Formats: sequence, C-alpha cells, structure tokens
Amino acid sequence: MRVVGRIPHPSITITIFEYNEKYTLKLEAGPMEQSYKITTDQAGNLQNLHKIADSQFLNECLKHFNAMYLSWKEAIERNLTD
Repeated sequence: MRVVGRIPHPSITITIFEYNEKYTLKLEAGPMEQSYKITTDQAGNLQNLHKIADSQFLNECLKHFNAMYLSWKEAIERNLTD
C-alpha cells in the first residue's frame, strides 16, 4: 500500500492510499479512524477522490467520529471504572 495523496482539513487527517487496484480514503481524528475503499475503475482518477470528499461527506464523517468517540468513552466507563 502506498500513499498517493492527502486532502487538507483543519481537524481530520485525510490520506489516500492505492493498493491492488483500489484507493483507500483513510480519515483520522484523535484515536479514531475511518476507511473507505473504492476501486480505481469506479473512482477513475485521484482527482475524483477529492471531489468525493466534499464538505457534506466530511461533515458526515465528523458525526461518525463523534458517535465513535462516545461509544468508546461509554465502553471504557462501563468496564474500567469502579
């Protein structure tokens, strides 16, 4: 897997990987991570991934990160606190 691009964002690290005729769009925020795969046939080229990662998509991803964090926090509190 090799890094083929990055998409700037103020609160998410967005890295684009290419491997086995697939792109992976990896988003990281704190300890949470989301990955989205798309074939190179579907995406066409790297510039199209920048189009896919529009503000609406990234806002939804931020909501997912928040939900992930809350689930993680609740699991820790439920299982690791006395």
